[in-house]
Amino acid sequence: MNSKSRPPAAVKKATASDVAELAGVSKWTVSRAFTDGASISPQALARVQQAAAQLGYRPNLLARGLARKRSRLIGVVVDEMQNPNLLALLDEATRQLQLRGYMALLLNISATGSEEAVLTLADQLQVDGLLFMGTLLSDRLIALARDIHQIPLVQLCRNDANPYIQIINTDGYQAGRQIAMILHQQGYQHFGYMKGPDTESTQLLRYEGYCDSLRELGVEQQNITLLKANHYDRASGFRAFSDHLAQTPRAQWLDALFCENDILAIGTLDALAALAPTHHPGIVGYDDIELASSPRYQLTTHAQPLRAMLEDAVRRLTSSVPAEAVNHQDRLCLRQSHLRR
Repeated sequence: MNSKSRPPAAVKKATASDVAELAGVSKWTVSRAFTDGASISPQALARVQQAAAQLGYRPNLLARGLARKRSRLIGVVVDEMQNPNLLALLDEATRQLQLRGYMALLLNISATGSEEAVLTLADQLQVDGLLFMGTLLSDRLIALARDIHQIPLVQLCRNDANPYIQIINTDGYQAGRQIAMILHQQGYQHFGYMKGPDTESTQLLRYEGYCDSLRELGVEQQNITLLKANHYDRASGFRAFSDHLAQTPRAQWLDALFCENDILAIGTLDALAALAPTHHPGIVGYDDIELASSPRYQLTTHAQPLRAMLEDAVRRLTSSVPAEAVNHQDRLCLRQSHLRR
């Protein structure tokens, strides 16, 4: 092998001992130089900084944090990765964590049976907390999370009755009531609700509020139809509403539908355009994703205050004091999709 074909030699990373030797100080002085608030003379600090710059030294913050039982890692637990609202949540969550000197460790539990392996990894990396991003929490997942060194557990965008989990959400029940009223005001007769996957312990309460309000307005239960989507993605919304059109006599097709989130509503609107272009039910979603305001959809929906909710979540995760559950105020975005034509 000639010299041109040889792989480059691995570059040895500078250590704190290397910096200490070059700066003429102890290793512990180097450690203090990179610790906020530590006592060190200006002269020693300047020598350490100059030596570190010359050697290209960077302190190993993870190793230092683990030695102090703080990794400054927050596990962000996600599923339903095809839900576009999750991208906005992840963008804001990582920004908020980084502002406070923390890093996000993305834990994807979309695959069935992956929870134990994923949370074992989080445990081994000694995460300082777990943020569940609207995750469907099974009893097993909660039990696994609780076993990780008594760290704070925060659930975003879903309700949960488990006392070990701090909840940050909007008032889905009131949102359901409000949407029922605006659809009823349009004079619709046959109402529907499209839900995504769910568990008994992580209800959104939008369906309950929707049904209660409709019954109070005089709509009988047989005129409220529940459609089920397997996932929070456009294809699942398309499929669920296509099945309704195929399996229901035309005279009984829904003329008003509240979808549990925007991407299901968009799948429904696409199904209508493809399979029943002359049928124009009122459609409402939830989340106010970017696509909702597209001229193609003009989707009436609810917007959640994601920045305020994630500020609240990160504060709870990085503080040792648990806080009470709180509902943040969402906002109704009236566009065109709910209107009768």
